[in-house]
Amino acid sequence: MTLILVLVTAVFAGCSTPTAESNASVQEPDTITVAWLPNQAGDDFKDARAEIDKVIEKATGKKVEDKLTTDYAITIEALASGTAQIAWVGAQQYVEAHEKNSKVLPLVVNSGDSGALDDAKYYSRLVVKKGNEDQYKNGSEYAIDKIAGKKMSFVSNSSTSGYKVPAAAIVSYFSAQDPWKGLTAEDLLEGGSDKFFSQVLFGGSHQLSLVNVISDKADVAAVDDIDVVSYVDLTEGSDNTPGAVYTVKQDATDPFSKFPGAQYVVIKAMPVMNGPFMVNTEALSQETIDAVTQALTSDEVTNNPKIFLPEDAAYKGMFNQPQRFLTVEDAWYNPIREMK
Repeated sequence: MTLILVLVTAVFAGCSTPTAESNASVQEPDTITVAWLPNQAGDDFKDARAEIDKVIEKATGKKVEDKLTTDYAITIEALASGTAQIAWVGAQQYVEAHEKNSKVLPLVVNSGDSGALDDAKYYSRLVVKKGNEDQYKNGSEYAIDKIAGKKMSFVSNSSTSGYKVPAAAIVSYFSAQDPWKGLTAEDLLEGGSDKFFSQVLFGGSHQLSLVNVISDKADVAAVDDIDVVSYVDLTEGSDNTPGAVYTVKQDATDPFSKFPGAQYVVIKAMPVMNGPFMVNTEALSQETIDAVTQALTSDEVTNNPKIFLPEDAAYKGMFNQPQRFLTVEDAWYNPIREMK
């Protein structure tokens, strides 16, 4: 994945504002609806969502309202159908929305700490409850050999880092081995005595997928770093590396309020390209799209501490300094399309 990110960034670093044929004739709504995945739909992120909404309102002169979803599929369908016009999603959700409606295009993506696309990535991890980690070692090194037959928690089958990327890694590792030759990602969606996993759970969000493993409902969970970072502290090892130990904060809010001090361990970490704010170009005029793009990529937004949080921020958000928003093309997400 790291090599893919480097190669794709080099090829597609030149980006442009999304356009659509006959866009000038779009009859856009008076109110722009922004859809949010379950990971960002909670009260913890209310202020962060509102700050993004304010930027869009100021840029367009239109009222903005949020559509808070409880399922990844709802967000995808909302953008594809045009009932919502903008959404912040993962790479896989963008790819699925674009497949449903080719007029859904990426608007902007948050950069890496360099301010460029080269390191515009986060991490998908396979994690286990602290105390169980030794069974996932080959000698002194962590490995995924022993996850076969375990209870597995994914986020959603439409989640990039909560299913698509870890599933691809699992299939790549096991499919050449007996008795798992011919293993596919679809084989990982259902558990059973004759399946790869004994049981498969779907948390619906990264937070709830993590709860599944620390509450012993699952043995292994697919969890990204960005959606749970505000609830936990790194207490041992290096961030996003095998062996890293994270501890739930004593004052963590729901859904972790019942698990203060609970710990989990990373057994595998995989880089993932950042997901975009996507836009339905059939539902908004090019003038509106250009205005939103210009506003989001402006220095004013980059320097807004309520959008790009400083390191010592006491409140929750979705993006961190020194990142910024950059335009990006549809082709940047081809590596996600090509994952099997």
